[in-house]
Order: sequence, then structure tokens, then C-alpha cells
Amino acid sequence: MKIYKPEWHCNFTVNEAPGAASSWRERLAWRIRRWADRLDGKGRTVTIECHIEPEVTAEEIDTCLVKGFEVTHSLLNQLAQQAACENVMRDAKAELFDGARHQR
Repeated sequence: MKIYKPEWHCNFTVNEAPGAASSWRERLAWRIRRWADRLDGKGRTVTIECHIEPEVTAEEIDTCLVKGFEVTHSLLNQLAQQAACENVMRDAKAELFDGARHQR
């Protein structure tokens, strides 16, 4: 009886800067991206590299990326809500936070 074993490989990296072994073209491209970010002043440029074996379609990868960014958006909303609540509490009950600093 033959035993079948599924095999796959997935590398996923997100970069905000060129790697140490980057070519001059990659370094130049990143410099241009940084200039564009400064000019725009609103965004953050990242590159996404995804290598999957066996191969999947670009549409499937895009669907996964969209779902991942939706989760990221939800987490950032929760973080912002927690920060807003803490700011309100610091303003409304400053004495609770002042005492916590002195006890450390």
C-alpha cells in the first residue's frame, strides 16, 4: 500500500526597506519609494513577497491578502478604542493613574 504525503512550501515576507544583499536597483527603488512616501505624507510603502508551492492563483493570494488586511484593520480599531478609553479614564480619574506611577 502506497502512503501519500502532501507536501507544500510557503514563504511570505513583508519588507519596509531593502535587504542587506539588495542590488543597486533595489536600493534605488526603495529610495524612490521613501521619497514618494514623504511627498505624499499619508502612506507607508511595503513590498510583499509570496512564494507558494504548489502554485496557487494570483486571485487566491489576493483574497488571502485582503482578508489579512481586514483582520489588521479590526485589530487597529480595537487598539485605537482602547487608547481612547484610557485617555478618557486618565482625564476623568487622573488620581488613579498618578498613584500607579508612584508605586513602581
